[in-house]
Amino acid sequence: MSTTSPGLVCAHHHLYSSLARGMPAPPQTPHNFLEILQQIWWRLDSALDLDLIYWSAKLGAVEALMSGTTGIIDHHESPMAIEGSLDAIATACSEVGVRVVCSYGVTDRHGIEGARLGLAENERFIRSGGRGLVGVHASFTCSEATLEAAAGLAADLGVGVHIHVAEGPDDADAGARLREIARPDWLLVHCVGLDDELPGTIVHNPRSNMNNAVGYANPRRFANRVALGTDGIGADMLDEFRLAYVALRSVDVLATPETPWTWLQNSYELLPECRDDVVEWSYDHVESPWHLAFTTGVHPTNVRRSDGVALLTEGVPTLVDVGEVRAKATEAALRLFSRLT
Repeated sequence: MSTTSPGLVCAHHHLYSSLARGMPAPPQTPHNFLEILQQIWWRLDSALDLDLIYWSAKLGAVEALMSGTTGIIDHHESPMAIEGSLDAIATACSEVGVRVVCSYGVTDRHGIEGARLGLAENERFIRSGGRGLVGVHASFTCSEATLEAAAGLAADLGVGVHIHVAEGPDDADAGARLREIARPDWLLVHCVGLDDELPGTIVHNPRSNMNNAVGYANPRRFANRVALGTDGIGADMLDEFRLAYVALRSVDVLATPETPWTWLQNSYELLPECRDDVVEWSYDHVESPWHLAFTTGVHPTNVRRSDGVALLTEGVPTLVDVGEVRAKATEAALRLFSRLT
C-alpha cells in the first residue's frame, strides 16, 4: 500500500479553455463537430489577448496542481494574439510551479500570413530556450505547404509536432495526408477516425471525444504508444484514467484497468522529470489501478517537486495565492465573455 506517487502528466491540454466554463451560448446551436469548432472554440480563441491567455493558463495550472498533475503538454491557438502567447503560458505555469511543454497550433484558417505567424511563434519560443513542440491545429485546416513547413521546422528544431488527427469526419483523410511527413516524436491527438498507421504517440482524450460525439478512438487497435490527455477539460488525470477505463470496458468486457493505467504511465516518456516529483494522496492504494479505477474522490494533500520545492501543502498551492488567481481569472472570464456576446 502507498499514499504517494510521482506527479501526473496531462499529455494534451488547451489551457486557454480554462476561462470557457459558463461562456455565453453560441449564436447558433452546433449540430456536429465542425459546427462546435466554428460556433464555440474558433470564436473563443479569436477573442483571446495576452492577458486572457496568461490568466487562463494560471488558473489551469493551479487546477492541475490541485489534481496532482505537475506536467502539462499544451496546445494553444489565439489568432489575434500570436506573438508572445507561448511566453504568457510558460510564465503562468512557472509561477505555479507546474512544468509545461508549449506549442502554437498553426492553421490556414486565417490565411497564409496567419500560418506564417504561427510557425514563427513556435520557432521564436523554442529558439529562445522555451520547452516546446511545433503545433499544428489539424490537417484539414492546413494546406500541404503549411503541413510540410511545420514538419520541416520541427525537424530543424529537433522537436516533434503536436497535432489533432482524425478527431472528426472532416479530418478523415488525415492519415493519408500525414503519412509521408509524420515522425516517431510526433504527438497524434485523438485519432478517432484514423484508418492508417502513423508513427508517433497517440494521445487519447475519451471525455472530450464523448462530449463532442465524435466516437470512441479505441487506441488499442494501433501498435503506437498511447498516452492520456484531457483536451482542455481540466487536468485531473486520475479522473481521466477512470473514464478511459470505463470507455474501454464499454466495448470490451474483458478489458482491465491495467491498460489505461499503462496509458497514464506512458506520459512520463514525454515529461520524464515528473517521475521524480512526489505527490501525497488522500488514499492509501495509489499504486494500484484496480483500486483507483473504482475509487472516486481521491485528491492530493501535498506535492513536492523533484528539486525539493513544496508546491502544495495540505491541499493549498504554496507559490501563488489561489484565491487571487481565481478572482483574477473570474475578471478575465467576464472580459472574455463580453467579446462573445
